[in-house]
Amino acid sequence: MPGVRNGVRASQLDARWIKSRHSNAEGNCVEVAPLAGGGIAMRNSRDPDGPALVYTAAELAAFLAGAKDGEFDHLV
Repeated sequence: MPGVRNGVRASQLDARWIKSRHSNAEGNCVEVAPLAGGGIAMRNSRDPDGPALVYTAAELAAFLAGAKDGEFDHLV
């Protein structure tokens, strides 16, 4: 993922953003986008020009595995 830093403006990324089908009309949405270098960007859909966080595929896979196992259920 050379050249892509965390906090980059999401609108500056050449990315095709994907919104979860679990998103709702209240704007509770996080969008993700695959990046050319293999990274995955995340942004708040309410602020499409705001900052994007960029993760490696391995980092996101570890987070998703923990979420699926319920490791973060106490946060919501």
